[in-house]
Amino acid sequence: MDTEVKDFRKSLLKGLLAGAIAGIVATAAKSAAEKMYPPRTHGEPEPPEVLAEKLAGHPLDAETKQLATESIHWAFGAVAGAAYGALAEFYPAATGKQGATFGLALMSLTHEGALPAMGLSAPPEEQTFREHSSEAASHVLYGVVTEKVRVLVRGLLG
Repeated sequence: MDTEVKDFRKSLLKGLLAGAIAGIVATAAKSAAEKMYPPRTHGEPEPPEVLAEKLAGHPLDAETKQLATESIHWAFGAVAGAAYGALAEFYPAATGKQGATFGLALMSLTHEGALPAMGLSAPPEEQTFREHSSEAASHVLYGVVTEKVRVLVRGLLG
């Protein structure tokens, strides 16, 4: 695999760190992509927004909702990246297709599985083509950016 980290001793800590940093950078890229090609065009709430109010147990004021939504969004991006970094450290095949496979797997687990099951988004069969294609494109971007940055950071960590 051409993106595989070579000639380094395997390290869970370095894999987690490289992945977390990569996940944050990839979250920024995904957010920018979704501003250009948004998955929701009719004012539907974002899943982190719904989750924030569910966790609070009541409606949140606009400022608190925005802060909670952003916190959930960025934390999830970092945690998903860290998990990917750890997995890639010990199972390099997980980095297939330059990280695109990871991005699509993450979309399947979240937007087609966990989020609808938790009542945080519509089930896949109720999603519009636009929503599905935007989520797919932005998740592929998230995966590819995560992989590229992970390799760079992991190389710097030695």
